[in-house]
Amino acid sequence: MNYLWRFYWDCGRQGSVEGLFVATEKEIEELNGKEIYFGEILGKHSEVYGTIEEGEITKVDLDSETVEKVVNILGNTWSGYNPFNYLEENDDEDSDDENYEEDEENSDL
Repeated sequence: MNYLWRFYWDCGRQGSVEGLFVATEKEIEELNGKEIYFGEILGKHSEVYGTIEEGEITKVDLDSETVEKVVNILGNTWSGYNPFNYLEENDDEDSDDENYEEDEENSDL
């Protein structure tokens, strides 16, 4: 079942990052401990990133049936930032970069 979740990070003087989004409880459990990279969303040189920790995402008291109705209109991100959209890239892409560099080195042969 899908639920509405609130994400909030306090970034000190720079501001905060927050959002309302829809996910299952299992998806939220799997998100805990994952690296998130938002980039410079709070201004030049802000580099907002970190690890999702328990308590930074909380369930909003809204029944699942209502959530499903609104998802049909708004989609899964209702406002702000959805951390699922900013998960750090997996290691598979890094290995592609290494292969590309090796190809460049061998092209001189």
